[in-house]
Amino acid sequence: MPDSLTKPKTVAILGAGPVGLAAAAHALERGLEPIVLEAGPDAAHAVRQWGHVRMFSPWEYNIDKAAERLLKATGWNAPAPGDYPTGRDLVERYLEPLATRTPLKDRIRTSSQVIAVGRAGFDKMKSNGRAFEPFTVRYRNGKTEQLKADAVIDATGTWFSPNPAGADGLAALGEEPNHPQIAYGMPDVLGRERLRYAGKSVAVLGAGHSAIGTLIELARLKAEDPATEIVWLLRGTAPEKAFGGGANDKLAARGALGAAFAELVGSGQIRVEAGFKVSSIGSDGARLRVATGQAQCCRSVTVDQLIAATGFRPQLDFLREVRISLDPAVECPPAMAPLIDPNVHSCGTVRPHGARELAQPEPGFYFAGMKSYGRAPTFLMLTGYEQVRSIVAEIAGDHDAASKVELVLPETGVCSGPAAATAATASGCCAPAKPSADAKKGCCG
Repeated sequence: MPDSLTKPKTVAILGAGPVGLAAAAHALERGLEPIVLEAGPDAAHAVRQWGHVRMFSPWEYNIDKAAERLLKATGWNAPAPGDYPTGRDLVERYLEPLATRTPLKDRIRTSSQVIAVGRAGFDKMKSNGRAFEPFTVRYRNGKTEQLKADAVIDATGTWFSPNPAGADGLAALGEEPNHPQIAYGMPDVLGRERLRYAGKSVAVLGAGHSAIGTLIELARLKAEDPATEIVWLLRGTAPEKAFGGGANDKLAARGALGAAFAELVGSGQIRVEAGFKVSSIGSDGARLRVATGQAQCCRSVTVDQLIAATGFRPQLDFLREVRISLDPAVECPPAMAPLIDPNVHSCGTVRPHGARELAQPEPGFYFAGMKSYGRAPTFLMLTGYEQVRSIVAEIAGDHDAASKVELVLPETGVCSGPAAATAATASGCCAPAKPSADAKKGCCG
């Protein structure tokens, strides 16, 4: 009998975050051979970057069932299901034990940056017999190495691919990589990066939960150091949309965040610049001049630091030799787009989805986790866990289990709804966009 028919399938899992580790746990349970490649020096490297952030969802939504079974065999004590972890809690109480104390510890290769994926002996153009050949996964770990795999699950996430500040999706003019006065995502303004922001004028660009959370943290910093000035730059003209669903949000912590933010904005502690579409970033002495519009009608603000919290996008360069199909706008698997596109999606309902919706034209290749959502911001960890359960079942040949996808997600209040407008009216703040009197007008050259 050919060796390929007796050996268990090898599954290359790209990324050792929560969803990647969950995929490996499910693969082990089904007798497959998972190999997890993590670019960072430790598992959950991306989560460690936002360790200071408290999650909206309690522990009950953040622990995968197969991973939990592996952990319990080691004597692990599960956290209280109703408690809300920070990213640091998630690492220390769940992901670190999972990666170091269970059989997964022998399956993870850290400091292994995937640089290319293809089919062994087949370039992208060649079709005949392609599906019967293994994948080649090339990675850099001090030197360039490669492995062969029967299937690949890309769970690399999007944390290290932030969207730029420019309103057109391009970097704003003057927005250079590694600029010392521009940060992305959710920097730890109260902790390790406190000195960078305390007593400074700080602009936060964005209207999602990352922006809101950072603005709230900056307000706490301002309470301790009153010289700190906070400017909220948002591209839209309705700030109240950022307040969310309030009490109607079934993720109570997220609803509470929006309500607290509405109160904070209403108090005048945060200067609001609505309709601010960044086009250029320049210098004004030692400070940043952030500008929007054309020279004859532009507005600008001058600050010490800019935090761009404008979302994330998938990194796809290393998949040039893989046959993939993505929605042209959301950059997710096409079947997923109607479920998650924030332009049309009602966030309270995400239809159950799994291997079928996530499948690509390249047989055996799947996106999972945050990366499967492309540019959409509404991903919840529980979604990723159900995705990889279904994907691994499909890889193992259990098509019935793969198709029986059940997913019940909490009402989100993220996209729209009357509660947000009501909250804004009640707080008496954020009338539709009038530029702040403090925003400078004139030449933006």
